[in-house]
Amino acid sequence: MAVSTCSLLAVAMALALLSGNMAHASRLLADTTEAASPTATPAAVPGIAAPKPPVPTMPTMPPVPTVPTVTTPQVTVPPMPAVPAITVPQLTIPPMPTVPAITVPQVTLPPMPAVPTVTMPPMPAVVVPKVTMPPMPAIPSISIPKMTLPPMPSIPTVNVPMPFLAPPPSA
Repeated sequence: MAVSTCSLLAVAMALALLSGNMAHASRLLADTTEAASPTATPAAVPGIAAPKPPVPTMPTMPPVPTVPTVTTPQVTVPPMPAVPAITVPQLTIPPMPTVPAITVPQVTLPPMPAVPTVTMPPMPAVVVPKVTMPPMPAIPSISIPKMTLPPMPSIPTVNVPMPFLAPPPSA
């Protein structure tokens, strides 16, 4: 309800500002707002006592009820029972068995066969013939003559029926 009242007041103020003279609307707005009324000083006219606007009285609020204090009873917690010490029996671990030494039998390998030496015939000398190229001829500069194209002929508009817009042929 408060939102609609505020929006109605805002619309009324906007209409008051838009209607008539701007100075009149701003004076009307200054006179009608609650914040401006106690501090606004009326025009001092000699000989006329300016009436004081009535101060609106605020409604009194009921007193805030006191919250009763809640007392929590003191609770005594029993003492923590003593945890008995746990004795771990001492165990004797048997000694680690000795790993027997592994003897690798000595094996004699046959001697590596000798790689036969192969004599390759000498590489024949390849004679690359010397080729002389004739000099590149100079490219003559070609001047392209300027051409003017004739004007584009206008295409007359002809009412040609479109195939998909034409009615179906009668049978």
